[in-house]
Amino acid sequence: MVKVLAFSGSTRSGSLNQALVENAADAAREAGAEVTVINLADYAMPIFNQDEEDEYGIPERAQAFKQLLIDHDAFLIASPEYNSSYPAVLKNAIDWASRKAGDEAVLAAYKNKVVGLMAASPGALGGMRVLVVLRMLMQNLMCVVTPAQVSVAKAADKLTDAGKLTDDTVKKQLANLASQVVSMAEKLKD
Repeated sequence: MVKVLAFSGSTRSGSLNQALVENAADAAREAGAEVTVINLADYAMPIFNQDEEDEYGIPERAQAFKQLLIDHDAFLIASPEYNSSYPAVLKNAIDWASRKAGDEAVLAAYKNKVVGLMAASPGALGGMRVLVVLRMLMQNLMCVVTPAQVSVAKAADKLTDAGKLTDDTVKKQLANLASQVVSMAEKLKD
């Protein structure tokens, strides 16, 4: 069974992107995957600094996040858009997990992992611009990014207070994204 790790690039309480990725996780379960949903707030780590890494190694929470990536076949990532890009907390976590430790392979957390990308925004563009740069980043890390991606504009109007999607079009888009992630990950595992 394909194992999928789902997380967002937001640590805000009531995050639209965390709600979106949790809905995507449900879609991935329906597509036949075993899914683990995390919140990056539970993996607080210092800003990456190679001098500190050289002296102290990879911090415990950064290593725990990295191990989750290693242990999963695919990722569902939802990201808010900050100034047309991803937030620092997401980039920092990705950077720490890219660091080689011991005798592990280079980019062990990323190489040949399938990634499904999505964004939610209270605005009219739905975080579309972040998806371009996040796709580039993940591909540069040797991930396989699905052709499908999901951008949800005016997301607050499409979620209940409990974070469940009410918009059937977005539900179908998430189901398609989840199906691509699971299918591609199954093929890469074989």
